[in-house]
Amino acid sequence: MDFEEGEVLLINKPRTWTSFDVVNKVRYALRRLTGNKKIKVGHAGTLDPLATGLLLICTGKMTKRIDEFTGMDKVYTGTFFMGATTPSYDLEKEVDAYFPTGHLTSDLLAQTTHKFKGELQQFPPIYSAIKVDGVASYVNAREGIDVAPLKSRTVFIHDFDLTSIALPEVNFLVKCSKGTYIRSLANDFGKAAESGAYLQALCRTQIGDFNLAQAWELDKLLLELNKA
Repeated sequence: MDFEEGEVLLINKPRTWTSFDVVNKVRYALRRLTGNKKIKVGHAGTLDPLATGLLLICTGKMTKRIDEFTGMDKVYTGTFFMGATTPSYDLEKEVDAYFPTGHLTSDLLAQTTHKFKGELQQFPPIYSAIKVDGVASYVNAREGIDVAPLKSRTVFIHDFDLTSIALPEVNFLVKCSKGTYIRSLANDFGKAAESGAYLQALCRTQIGDFNLAQAWELDKLLLELNKA
């Protein structure tokens, strides 16, 4: 591999790691391998710390294509927890409210998915990396500073299917456009079902034609780079 000329590395991001944690680890290893302390390394599409799955790491001249890769459609699998919400819409924060689930049936939940197919206006969670006045929204949110709701954005959901239902857990598969927040989808889905929901687990399985099945486990990749 010619990392300075440019490579795209497919990595299965570990849970609790930030996308920048992965970039920094790979950059450090490549600096040692190539002897080039200025080698360019970046990622194409952030994954939340609690999410796992496909992360594209670009090196060298391939960093010029990061925007192209980021703009590709993505596929996610995961789990909604029905009957409760959290301020972060996932497990980062504790449950802040509980809701009834006795009325939820498989048919009702399946019908609710149809409300979220096609073009949508979606409000990102305040616990997100979207910058407000130059500061990532999650920074102020985590410090307890009041954060105004973020502006809605247009997203497109191509497919939204429930793969299994064992309440309070609902497993799903979503194919969506760039900029879609699955955490927001979980929160909105709960409301639409006249209950509540948060994202319990998330895995990105595909970006464009890049597939998680082709990805390196991070520890194995780092071992190979350090051996080279």
